[in-house]
Amino acid sequence: MILLIKLILAHLIGDFLLQPYKWVIQKEKIKLRAWQLYAHCLIHGVLMVIIVWDWEFLPWIGLITAIHFVIDGTKLLTQTEKNKPVYFFLDQVLHFTALYIVWMLYMEENGFFDFLMNEQILLLITALVLLTYPASITIQVFISKWSPKKDTVDTDSFKNAGQFIGIMERFFVFTFVITNHWEVIGFLIAAKSFFHFGYLKELRERKLTEHLLIGTMLSFGIAIITGIVYLEFSP
Repeated sequence: MILLIKLILAHLIGDFLLQPYKWVIQKEKIKLRAWQLYAHCLIHGVLMVIIVWDWEFLPWIGLITAIHFVIDGTKLLTQTEKNKPVYFFLDQVLHFTALYIVWMLYMEENGFFDFLMNEQILLLITALVLLTYPASITIQVFISKWSPKKDTVDTDSFKNAGQFIGIMERFFVFTFVITNHWEVIGFLIAAKSFFHFGYLKELRERKLTEHLLIGTMLSFGIAIITGIVYLEFSP
């Protein structure tokens, strides 16, 4: 495990601390022709050599560096201003996944995908996936008949912001349920109600108030039920 921690530390330092913002801009501008891309990958390799300090691991460091270049290069070639936020998170997920796979191969474990045979981990992944877009779409369909007319609602907001907020709040509630911190859920509901209060008070729109209340209760309800089911069936 110490090796994996060292690899993650090297990645965090190389990707965030030792990568100037002007390098990021230049890479996005001229993509694979940017020398900053190659310097960035080289820095990652050097950092891993220094932090891991195991000459037997050198070939694997070369493999990780090459994978890092492929991931970053692919992102630069396919990224647009619209999908940039999504690509940022996808980029990090791919990097950490690559580090984990290489670590598993190096440690000669049974295999990377063997973790899917663990019932508790598989159940947790299923629960988390359920709380993302499946829950969002279910809530959206369920409350669609109560949705206020668009011309009566202030639409000056970020695109899909409400959906992402809902996903994050369900993750929080689910975490609080499985860790037995129910009191924090009440605080979260109160905090969300407080932020909505000023907006709804100014708007004086009863239908929108009911629409938001139904959506919030459904979102919290799905997260709570998912947490209880997870605890019930978790080994």
